[in-house]
Amino acid sequence: MGDSEASRLFHLLTYFLDMDNNTLRQKTVLEALTWVGTPWHHAACVKGAGVDCVGLLRGVYNNVGLTDIAASDIPYYPPDIMLHRNEETVLNVIERYGREILDPMPGDVVLWKFGRIFAHAAIVMEWPRVIHAHRPDMMVIAGDGTQGIFSGRETKFFTLIGDE
Repeated sequence: MGDSEASRLFHLLTYFLDMDNNTLRQKTVLEALTWVGTPWHHAACVKGAGVDCVGLLRGVYNNVGLTDIAASDIPYYPPDIMLHRNEETVLNVIERYGREILDPMPGDVVLWKFGRIFAHAAIVMEWPRVIHAHRPDMMVIAGDGTQGIFSGRETKFFTLIGDE
């Protein structure tokens, strides 16, 4: 992480810590930030030990009390699901727990289309800033959801947070 990225992450963390910490959106983003640096591991969901993008959503939303998603609630998916499958496994899981929205807010979910399906997910800090388990970086990172491999990709946004 470069100095400017660390500075931006520090600014966002300070922003969320300075706010009234009683909203689920703030709690969700703060919980997601505690996963930053967790190693990437396919189909895992253990903070500090290993997680993938679906496991990150499961861990964060379960930890703040928005869901109670068990590992058995998520069908098997290979790490390269976007190369060989047409089934919308990740999208179907998110649709079970959330509703699609147009304008994401902190704590919402973004999905990106890779190949034929929506195969990568992240938690929105402040769009386009996201927290996600990124396989190329081999860990949970904060990043820009419109740059690099995400540039120009189709996205869908979901919320698991009801009206506050």
